[in-house]
Amino acid sequence: MPKKLLEKITPDRSKLKENKNLKIFEKWFGNPALWTLNRRSTAKAFLVGLFCAWMPIPFQMVVATGLAILINANVPVSVVLVWITNPLTMPLMFYGAYVLGTLLLGQPITLTEFHLTWDWISQSMEAIGYPFLLGCLTLGISSGVGGYFIIRISWRIALIRKWNQRNKNI
Repeated sequence: MPKKLLEKITPDRSKLKENKNLKIFEKWFGNPALWTLNRRSTAKAFLVGLFCAWMPIPFQMVVATGLAILINANVPVSVVLVWITNPLTMPLMFYGAYVLGTLLLGQPITLTEFHLTWDWISQSMEAIGYPFLLGCLTLGISSGVGGYFIIRISWRIALIRKWNQRNKNI
């Protein structure tokens, strides 16, 4: 696993402590397990971050931080992964979640246009709410669990390769 890459792209502890929305977690930030990059904490961070990225809620970073603290996942990696959902990716991701939800419920796709405004969302939620939320939940769980196992397996493979390389040099 590219540990050095994760160290480069994740925010450091001081930046997260300065975030006004994350101040409520400050007393737990002293736990070193929340900042360690190892196979277990990083895999759990992928589980939390990818799950939260699919949740159509404001303050995803706060939810991801809280869940990461609960399960001793790496907080910076969890927070970075929720940034997958951003203004550029959100329409396509959430439309895909809606389509998946309609397929799972056996309903026709009734959404023909999408506007990223609060008025449009509140008016459309009655018609598209259940398929949309089911799609988000399904994709959140599947991508979170998938990310967890991909990190665990790829980290293990990298470790085995490192051991084998070390044994060759002896």
